[in-house]
Amino acid sequence: MIEMRGVTKVYTTGKVAVEALRGIDLRIEKNEFISIMGPSGSGKSTLMNIIGCLDTPTEGAYLLEGMKVADLDPNRLAEIRNKKIGFVFQNFNLLPYATAFENVEVPLIFKGESYKSRKRRGEELLERVGLKDRADHRPTELSGGEMQRVSIARALACDPSIILADEPTGNLDSIAGREIIDIFVDLWKQGHTIAVITHDKEISSRTQRTVKLRDGKVVDGAGSI
Repeated sequence: MIEMRGVTKVYTTGKVAVEALRGIDLRIEKNEFISIMGPSGSGKSTLMNIIGCLDTPTEGAYLLEGMKVADLDPNRLAEIRNKKIGFVFQNFNLLPYATAFENVEVPLIFKGESYKSRKRRGEELLERVGLKDRADHRPTELSGGEMQRVSIARALACDPSIILADEPTGNLDSIAGREIIDIFVDLWKQGHTIAVITHDKEISSRTQRTVKLRDGKVVDGAGSI
């Protein structure tokens, strides 16, 4: 599903060059559930951005389902993000004045789905994350755990190949955090490929494999390259 070989990422500001990734080799198979861990500044967010086609490598090869991502133009990258990748963020990134249902249907609008199709899919996904009765509630009327459930439902809207989650329990209490972990485990058991950036050892203990980063390099858990 995902293969990286010798991936580097250098950010340049004026005369200063910062090497965020330094020769990443990584493989993620279909229907794997992995966690990505490392100290601040280790390159986790940069790696996630490249996996999610939000950024491209400076050097090296990144293949997503056999496609060379670095060779694609911005429009094609945006199309891949919408169709193949579902994102879940620490801060939820929900539209504040939209209902739970309206937040979930946003990717389907961009996909060009009819309202009837969006309504059916949105209701199905909210029921899947246990929020069928909260479809008409706005984020300010939901708890943190409920907002993250809406975020997960939105991530699933276009039936993505991979779900990427960036510190999904970071703003939640321990009870809500465990409920979110349980949802990810259920999704993995249903056949989804999931990669989670986390500092939460409870999440990493429930994933199949933990990829550890330090100083822009994978120091453990790269997978079979």
